[in-house]
Amino acid sequence: MSTRTPTPSPLPAPSADLSPIERLRQVMAALRDPQKGCPWDIEQTFETIAPYTIEEAYEVADAIEQGDMPHLEEELGDLLLQVIYYTQMGSEAGHFDFDSVAEGITEKMIRRHPHVFGGENVADADAQTRNWEAQKAEERARKAAESGIRPSALDGISAAFPALMRALKLQKRASRVGFDWPDADRVLDKIDEEIAEVRAEMRPDPADQDMDRLEDEVGDLLFVCVNLARKLGVDPESALRRCNRKFERRFRAVETMMQDEHGRTLEESELDEMEALWQRAKQFEKS
Repeated sequence: MSTRTPTPSPLPAPSADLSPIERLRQVMAALRDPQKGCPWDIEQTFETIAPYTIEEAYEVADAIEQGDMPHLEEELGDLLLQVIYYTQMGSEAGHFDFDSVAEGITEKMIRRHPHVFGGENVADADAQTRNWEAQKAEERARKAAESGIRPSALDGISAAFPALMRALKLQKRASRVGFDWPDADRVLDKIDEEIAEVRAEMRPDPADQDMDRLEDEVGDLLFVCVNLARKLGVDPESALRRCNRKFERRFRAVETMMQDEHGRTLEESELDEMEALWQRAKQFEKS
């Protein structure tokens, strides 16, 4: 006679009388319940959830760029869920919980805003930014001393940032100690120099190409382009995202025109035909 494992009774949904944040915390605790929770949620770790957090942050940024407030509300909820997830796992392991995380950031904000909570006077937003950075520098120096390592102006810039973002942060931090070009014209000169170095590494025969050296030089070129954006007051990530959208929009227009006017796909077309349609797509946007 076969035996069947009894199905565990479902957990009750958190009371609607609770505050929204407490109700969400209880939902996450239930999802992670070892006996009655969701198998997928129970298996997750800090490492497996981290990629979802990055994805959700980008989706928040996209909703903001699109000006879609209902979508932004939804994406902020998804991002908040990431915080709840981490604090639940932290609580289970005895590291931290939601309250300790909230208390920590609250104290940090109070400490970093003495002009609001401590009676200090700040002339304007620029002065506040300088004060903010000075306080962060002090905190980084203290952490370095506690760890017994030599402090650096570049401390605290995570290696996990996307390369474009990290390049900008590295350059900003170096600039604060005077390691910077004086103006954008000097950066443009450096771009010309880096382009020449890329050309010098290019080989007619790909089999003869030293890819390590070529990657190194292309990396230098990209890094200096980020520097140019910074000197011009342009956020390079936003600029590239805008360029990506523009490229996609025009490329789709070229596909449509080629199909509608010539009955062909791009794979069946010549480059000069595609270029002509690309120029038309650009003109349509300007008109």
